[in-house]
Amino acid sequence: MQPTVFQQALGAAFFRLPDSLRLLHSNRGRTRWVGRASVERGRNPLARLCARIAGLPPAGQDVATVVEFDCGPARETWRREFGAARMTSVLGLRDGLLRERLGPVSFRFALHANDGAIWWTVAGARLFGLLPLPASMFDGVRCREYEQDERYHFEVDAALPVAGRIVRYAGWLVPE
Repeated sequence: MQPTVFQQALGAAFFRLPDSLRLLHSNRGRTRWVGRASVERGRNPLARLCARIAGLPPAGQDVATVVEFDCGPARETWRREFGAARMTSVLGLRDGLLRERLGPVSFRFALHANDGAIWWTVAGARLFGLLPLPASMFDGVRCREYEQDERYHFEVDAALPVAGRIVRYAGWLVPE
């Protein structure tokens, strides 16, 4: 059986992660995870525009959250539902970097496993798959996956120069 995208990206470090992270990132085929999340959105008009273009969820506290994963060895599709809001991204691996397409932006992330967590660091981005954007533009993007109380937890915080905070969402998931 071929390793999953995250097993390939993290190598041996994958197998030292907490159980909930290994379980979520060992998915093959279609699975659903459910939980709760809170979402904060930036107030700057430019931040609101960026969030709308990327298809990010609206603000809400303790929102029912569902993520459907469709995973193969070369590509994963994540369909997230934060209440009634939907957000889909497609992930793959190329040149050792995780690639995620979210709306018109394609990100390249370096993944690091450290202290029982997976940290995502932006290594580059492209707009519409063509226009390269400097990685330094995304220094305010921070993503972390970790285990707490034997559950998978996630935190995503994204801020851009001039626009400020675009979105921050955090929560937990368990297999359905």
